Amino acid sequence: MKWQVVYAKQAVKDAKKLKAAGLKAKAEELLAIVAQDPFQTPPSFEKLVGDLAGAYSRRINIQNRLVYEVFTKQKTVRVLRMWTHYE
Repeated sequence: MKWQVVYAKQAVKDAKKLKAAGLKAKAEELLAIVAQDPFQTPPSFEKLVGDLAGAYSRRINIQNRLVYEVFTKQKTVRVLRMWTHYE
């Protein structure tokens, strides 16, 4: 059963940067996994703390992360960021 994926405004801006950096394919691969099951491993994910408590992170590359929130009742994943490392 697929999850609905929605994007925050910042994630939409980040997508343009990923495309320019040649990381679009890797990001799309991770988004497809998250749409199937946001808790699937591998690839591993990390539960975040601090300002982003409740959100999850997956590595796009060594520098950039896919950061998302999961709303289980609505079966929705909200992508917050796809660029940088937790800014």
